[in-house]
Amino acid sequence: MGVNDVKPTRSELIELKKKIKLSQGGHKLLKMKRDGLILEFFEILSKAKDVRTELDAVYEKATEKIGIAESVEGRIVVKSTAFALKDTPQIMIESHSIMGVVVPKIESSSVHKPINKRGYGILGTSAYIDEAADAYELMVEKIILAAEIETTIKRLLDDIEKTKRRVNALEFKVIPELQEAMKFITLRLDEMERENTFRLKRIKKS
Repeated sequence: MGVNDVKPTRSELIELKKKIKLSQGGHKLLKMKRDGLILEFFEILSKAKDVRTELDAVYEKATEKIGIAESVEGRIVVKSTAFALKDTPQIMIESHSIMGVVVPKIESSSVHKPINKRGYGILGTSAYIDEAADAYELMVEKIILAAEIETTIKRLLDDIEKTKRRVNALEFKVIPELQEAMKFITLRLDEMERENTFRLKRIKKS
């Protein structure tokens, strides 16, 4: 079947125009979402850098404190003190949405505790062990925060990539193809109208 055998209708043209308008609206919304997600990503990335720096610092401090405690008290005493701990950290994972992307919110309890809540005898240990315990509790808190932020970054990145692909598909494939189809139908309808007009004139003359 040739091009001239294709006979589109006005209703097809109207439906095509609706599809183009809908696709253009979706393209605009997706671009806004993509740009918003990128802004959120860079804001959280800045926080992640700060948290990573803080985590490195508390890790160095915790390593230093545990080294001092072991050299003064001995490794066996430090380990036995650790085994005397009663409360273990409680981790609760919830979620919230950033522009439609579900990300984790990690809450914790019983991580950084007062000295009298750690479970080991205060009188039987030295300040070196207390300082080591304090440093490690702070480090665990930073690890939890870092885990939340880095998981959020990963999920945002995944959604940014998905949104970018959808934007590009609409911009470079779907919309141009629809516009090309609309152009063809418009030209074909105009051609059919001229053919009908010419045919009517011939009929009148005959």
